[in-house]
Amino acid sequence: MDHAVGAVPLAESLDERRHLLDVACRVLGSRVAAERVVDEAYRRWYRLTDPERVRMPSPRVWLTKVVDEACLTRPAPVRPGGEQREIQSLRASYGEDVEPDERARWSVGARRARPVSARREHEITVAVRRACSDQDRPRLRSLLAPDATAFFDSGGKIRALTRPVRGDEQVARSLLVLLAGQRRVTLCTGSVNGRTGLVARCDDQVAAVLTLDIADSLVLQVWAVLNPDKLRSWNRSLPG
Repeated sequence: MDHAVGAVPLAESLDERRHLLDVACRVLGSRVAAERVVDEAYRRWYRLTDPERVRMPSPRVWLTKVVDEACLTRPAPVRPGGEQREIQSLRASYGEDVEPDERARWSVGARRARPVSARREHEITVAVRRACSDQDRPRLRSLLAPDATAFFDSGGKIRALTRPVRGDEQVARSLLVLLAGQRRVTLCTGSVNGRTGLVARCDDQVAAVLTLDIADSLVLQVWAVLNPDKLRSWNRSLPG
């Protein structure tokens, strides 16, 4: 299955979550309780099979129905997880799901590939930003390794791709869908864990933080954090 199918634009994902929170808040009268209900709705979404999600005519309608039903039954509180900002946590979580031979192949490839200087890494990251902002798929593909892989960490809090996406065409497509909507979504470079990364804002809210693993002047891996909990510190740091 082409796992780039089902990619969701950031603006759509954020609007959907806000809608679900509004629905739950109106019934429960509590933002904290609403967050728990909405989080459980997304957990149910991710428990569906890939074919079930792909065939869903309107995920937003399905999720709204789940939230409505959950509000009536008042589920027991779910213990919240701790907030994390580091991209390394995304790497660790995917590491548990990757087959051992795949992890070995990536590490071997990383040792054989030629690293780039910090300046060159910055230049390539800027080029990726421009290609994404311009929705230029050919240009973006030219910056990706043929076997590039993209990982998307939603934390189960918003709708996003559920599996890693592999191949330059699929990675390019998934990134361009994610970052579509230029009137509301802006992409800029920024310092992420001491490296040049990409920060996507939707309606002035940080909605995604991406880092790129680069070697041989090509992007080998893209790590995208979409989990709202992990982005809270980014949004708190925005100028008021």
